Amino acid sequence: MSMLLKEQEAKLSIIASIADSQQALARILSSIADISSHSEISARSLKENIRLLTQYQATMCEMLQGIKLCHPRSGTPAPPWLNASRLPHT
Repeated sequence: MSMLLKEQEAKLSIIASIADSQQALARILSSIADISSHSEISARSLKENIRLLTQYQATMCEMLQGIKLCHPRSGTPAPPWLNASRLPHT
């Protein structure tokens, strides 16, 4: 078996694992949604665990793709930078 084929099979296996993890996470969220609504501590703990799991899965996806995913940022965007030498002269 060629090295490229082995690499592709490994990547497919990791993708399947990520998909299984997402399904498990959805089942967990569904089953504890009612409980965590009554306990602020449980809700905070669950939120942090989900954040960490999501971050871990995003890192695995970035490794598989070979590119970094763009993470959303909040704040006020800067004005566009314009190269004065390329602006039309008036």
